[in-house]
Amino acid sequence: MTHVGVGVGILVLRDGQLLLGRRRGSHGAGTWSAPGGRLEYGESIEDCARRELLEETGLVLGPCERGPYTSDVFDEVRQHYLTVFVVARHTLGEPATLEPDKCDGWQWFDGSALPQPLFAPLASLLATGFDPSSPCADSASST
Repeated sequence: MTHVGVGVGILVLRDGQLLLGRRRGSHGAGTWSAPGGRLEYGESIEDCARRELLEETGLVLGPCERGPYTSDVFDEVRQHYLTVFVVARHTLGEPATLEPDKCDGWQWFDGSALPQPLFAPLASLLATGFDPSSPCADSASST
C-alpha cells in the first residue's frame, strides 16, 4: 500500500467491559482487537461501524459516539492506517464469531485487565490515556 488507509474500530462496551477478539489471518495476527475494518468509499464512519460490527459479531449498533483516532504504521506489511474509533454503549444481541478465518472468537474484558498483546491501533489509543469506559469519552475529540 502506498497510501494511508482509513480504519474504523468499534469499542463495544457492556456492563463496564470491552469486547475484544484475537485476530487471525491478516496483519496483527495473534493480537487482541476491537471489531472494525476498512472504511469504504463514500461510507460514513457510523455506517462503517454499523456494517463491520454486524458482519463480524452479529451485533446491531445503536447510538454511538465518535472517539479519537490513531495513526499506525505496520512495517511488516508496508501498510499505514488512520483508525477512527467509535464508542458503542448501546448494541443489540450477543456477539458471535461470524468470520472465524479472521477472529478466534469474541470475549468481554474489564478495562483494567485487557489481554496482551493488543492490536497496534488499540494499544496506541490506550497509550494516549483514553478510557472508553469513562463518561467523558462521549464527548471525546481527536487526539
